[in-house]
Amino acid sequence: MRINIKKHINKIIGLSILLTSSIGCSDFLDEQDPSNLEPDSFYTTATHAESAIAAVYADARFVGDGAGIFSSNWQFLMAPTGTTTTETAQNSDLNNLYALSYDANTLHIRNWYRGIYKVIANANLVLDNVPDIEMEEAQKARILGEAKFLRAWAYFYAVRLWGDIPLITLPQNANSEDFFPIRSPQSEVYNLIVTDLSEAENAGLPWTDETGRVSQAAVKTLLAKVYLTMAGQPLNETARYADAASKAKEVIDNAGPIRLFDTYGELHDESQNNMGEHIFSLQYNNLVADNPMDNMYPNFQPVTYRGPSGTGSTIPHISFYNSYEDSDLRKMDREGWFYTSYFTNGDGELFDLGKPYIFKYFNRTADGTQGVPGTAKDNLNLMIFRYAEVLLIYAEASNEVNGPSQEAWNGLNDIRSRAQLSTPALATYNKDSFRDAILTERWHELSFEMKTWFDMVRLRKVYNVITGGFDNFVGHVNLNSNQTLQEKHLLFPLPEQEMINNPNLTPQNPGY
Repeated sequence: MRINIKKHINKIIGLSILLTSSIGCSDFLDEQDPSNLEPDSFYTTATHAESAIAAVYADARFVGDGAGIFSSNWQFLMAPTGTTTTETAQNSDLNNLYALSYDANTLHIRNWYRGIYKVIANANLVLDNVPDIEMEEAQKARILGEAKFLRAWAYFYAVRLWGDIPLITLPQNANSEDFFPIRSPQSEVYNLIVTDLSEAENAGLPWTDETGRVSQAAVKTLLAKVYLTMAGQPLNETARYADAASKAKEVIDNAGPIRLFDTYGELHDESQNNMGEHIFSLQYNNLVADNPMDNMYPNFQPVTYRGPSGTGSTIPHISFYNSYEDSDLRKMDREGWFYTSYFTNGDGELFDLGKPYIFKYFNRTADGTQGVPGTAKDNLNLMIFRYAEVLLIYAEASNEVNGPSQEAWNGLNDIRSRAQLSTPALATYNKDSFRDAILTERWHELSFEMKTWFDMVRLRKVYNVITGGFDNFVGHVNLNSNQTLQEKHLLFPLPEQEMINNPNLTPQNPGY
């Protein structure tokens, strides 16, 4: 029996938990948030505590929400990288992201700011109110650990996107002294993130969790990634490389059921949600919300049960696609990250798409495959952390500390072997060449997962798909728009409406 929170707050009897054992329906979901209720009357029972943390999980799905016609919030972190482009060009905000001409009024930027701070607000409500509820202590500790993870996860996005940001750790109302909070230095934000995650490590969370709730492995993975980021720009705390390697190694050494999938198809097989390679994902279920990645479908071509549909507003840039080795399985049609042909209406005759599209999130169960009609119910989760990234974090961080090692090489080789690529022998690498090999693999393995932009910023480097080397961030030309990255692009502008609402957010980030 698995806890599966799906429905809404009932104003008469409070929030309830729906228990179900239905096959494949282990998503942790909710539709409303308890910040609209009075805390004194709401936070009184264990059921309220469970429902409150469910609301925080639900808030995290802002990543998949819409951002105007033919666009979604997740495109915010892909369009500026230069690895994708669009076929439709009908959303001006998205076009501005591709062209690096976005500003403080760009819808995606505003949506991410508000989405992040809503997660933080409801996590703060949990952390402030649940400790006083009389309930089983282990259950309470777990809920508080989950809230700390989710708050840290949200702040980690915010500090990388905007730099100095408001650091809010308590519930806010119109009478709060810091109702108009000032921006805190990035170092203080990272201190809170590390503290939250360190406390979450000791919250009694299970090592893995097939229901989609936060696990011990997810906490350690996020902490490893935070340390890796702190070691890079702008903090340059290089001692954190050792911390990142150590934390990633804890996941590797205690992997248990965590493993690389044997095939890439398992990554977008909804029957594998929250298992195997998936360490943490945003939960989707057709009863509440379908997987939101449909802007990756080709533009009005009949690849699903819906017939001619899709928007094509995120497709791979052909130069990035060509940067994969020809023998790389991830490049092969319907084998890895791309497809160049599919079955008419999902289950009919095979037809040529004319160019590569992104297959990484294509759900055969929902959309259909040869001879098998789709269910029209897209229950595929949106992956946030997976084991392949843990292996790459360890390889990169340990190389920065001690140079190439057999264990780091093993992880890199495991990823490349799955792609049916050979890896040069360990002895052929020095520290610099091994770093480049690892980073190239990050660009190719983790593509379209909302990670590449943050690698560009922390490294101040961008993978050059033509030369196979790495350019300086400032001066690199994105081939999808032929626009040059500038110093100002290392941070995004604060949303203008938020600066109007809170005058203490000034000054605006440089260049905007």
